[in-house]
Amino acid sequence: MAISKILYMKDCGNHFPGKHLKVAIDYILKQEKTQNGMYVAGLNCQPDAAYEQMKQTKTKFGKTDKRQGYHLIISFEEGEVDAKKAFEVIGKFAKEYLGNDYEAVYAVHDNTDHVHGHIVFNSVSFRDGSKYHYKKGDWARNIQPITNKICEEYGLSTIQIEEDRAKASEHYKEWNEYRDGKFVWGDMIKRDLDACIIQAPTFDSFLELLADKGYEIKQGKYFAIKPPGMSRYKRCKSLGDEYSEEVIRERIRREDLSNYKPYEKKEQPRIVYCKVKRFKRSKFSGLQKKYFAKLYRTGQLKKKPYSQAWKYEDDIRKMHKLQEQYLFLNRHDIHSVVELVSTAEYLTDKKKEVSKEKSKVFKERAKYHSLFKMLEEVSELKECESSFQSGDNFFVDEHIQWISLVEKLQKQGYSIEEVEKLKEHYRMEIARVRNLEKASFKELNLAKSILGEITKESDARSEEKETKQKIEEISHKNNEVKQPNR
Repeated sequence: MAISKILYMKDCGNHFPGKHLKVAIDYILKQEKTQNGMYVAGLNCQPDAAYEQMKQTKTKFGKTDKRQGYHLIISFEEGEVDAKKAFEVIGKFAKEYLGNDYEAVYAVHDNTDHVHGHIVFNSVSFRDGSKYHYKKGDWARNIQPITNKICEEYGLSTIQIEEDRAKASEHYKEWNEYRDGKFVWGDMIKRDLDACIIQAPTFDSFLELLADKGYEIKQGKYFAIKPPGMSRYKRCKSLGDEYSEEVIRERIRREDLSNYKPYEKKEQPRIVYCKVKRFKRSKFSGLQKKYFAKLYRTGQLKKKPYSQAWKYEDDIRKMHKLQEQYLFLNRHDIHSVVELVSTAEYLTDKKKEVSKEKSKVFKERAKYHSLFKMLEEVSELKECESSFQSGDNFFVDEHIQWISLVEKLQKQGYSIEEVEKLKEHYRMEIARVRNLEKASFKELNLAKSILGEITKESDARSEEKETKQKIEEISHKNNEVKQPNR
């Protein structure tokens, strides 16, 4: 069976109103919980840019405050469903319940005994700016019935929905306890408690600060709080020893904002003025617009969902090629075919220069081949020499070889350290020229590929033009033949 639960994320204030929304999105997308992103997808948005897109929607319609988003959790009975099937169920639910109105990301976590899915969606519709409103009874009227219907399609068990929760079956109560159990809010609750502790001078003011954040408080045998959006109280002591009522009272007494100052002020802050030269953004040239338009027409400007990447291998390959070509034109400020040809000639010369420089470095390094060979032999004897110096006479022969090699190096005017530095110098030089060579080859190949495509397009247009002319000529002759004699 699948049990659904809905929570909401509050406004966290002017500084970062969507903090809880972003934390929830980051949580459900964790790779270690979703088999490295395999069971992650987006609805009306891209998963890796979901929060930014939701934020833009809120800003567009002027609804950046109050409730920021909603979090649906659908939990499956242990052993009844695998992650793949659960992912299909969650995806169908998201599309049917949210449709084309709200941006959402959904994922399946299979790192626990109970496979469960998460759906986080925006509180503001990107289509018309209307806000999602959850009313009492919506769970029984809409959410769980859709869950049951989809579960039936997949041959999964369902639960009986009763409007009166008090009359729900014992089996349902057990699941209700599970879905109200430990959840992502644990870290969030602890951060809120910490913030209230350092701000409050007394325990009563601490309770007031919690209430301002939307928490409901219950004091009795255990000090418990209920975060906004949850239906059950959570004992603070269950969050850790630092959050029992006794320890919180002690922390309020000894902790305040001064404990969290990163450093003492050494001087008064002052305003520093500086002149900033602003540059106008350069306009696209015709050739650059052409390649940008190609990216747009192929629909590759938006990143495909990671979990579906295997379906789009050819599209992704084409996208990367077009993107590289476009960036090449922009990087070299190419505005015409003539400039492209000129750049290709320049890159050909540059490639030759780099190849010459590479050959020069290798020739210089070859002069020290004998030194580097002796250094390798010294390195092999290093452990033996160390043991001999520690008093182990078993390595006396290796010690004699070591002395002989060191003397040979000294006769050529080098110490072991100097040869090591010389070898490292040429290692870095070779890496540098190889990178230059690789970069010049890549740039030249990009230029050639763009020229090749332009030539193909030009030939295709010429061939099409010739074909049209031949068709027109044949048509004209046929008309002359059909025309009656007068």
